[in-house]
Amino acid sequence: MLANVLTAATAVGPTVLVTEPDAAHARELAAEHGVAVVDDPGEGQGAAVAAALAAVPEWPALVVNADLPNVQPRDLLALLGVLPEDGIAIAPAPDGTTNALALARPGLFEPLYGRGSAERFRAHGDELGVEVAELQAPALERDVDTVAELIQLVR
Repeated sequence: MLANVLTAATAVGPTVLVTEPDAAHARELAAEHGVAVVDDPGEGQGAAVAAALAAVPEWPALVVNADLPNVQPRDLLALLGVLPEDGIAIAPAPDGTTNALALARPGLFEPLYGRGSAERFRAHGDELGVEVAELQAPALERDVDTVAELIQLVR
């Protein structure tokens, strides 16, 4: 799945991968795709995303989870396409979590991941006074969070 996400992301623009320092396979995939790597600070998904965003070479930026087996460049371009000029775009999962974000500029991200995060990201945008858009895209909705979902994927 990571290789697929990296392929989609690099087709759209410069890409940064956050991974654990000892994740050799992830680092090899990053090297094969010409992707910059940032060490995971080990404090959860929000801290990992913040570390990646600190290394982003150009804005707007996309934040894409690595568990999206069907994501294609067109899906990421669609998320960028709904991004408000100075706002946030959210690609929620059916369970209310967040599978991808588009951010127009630095300073818009807050570590709000977990159950109900899509709604928290919407509320965060409202608090900042920026427009928030949402994209319903099957390839950005379907993630793999459980062993059962992984088994279904490989069948």
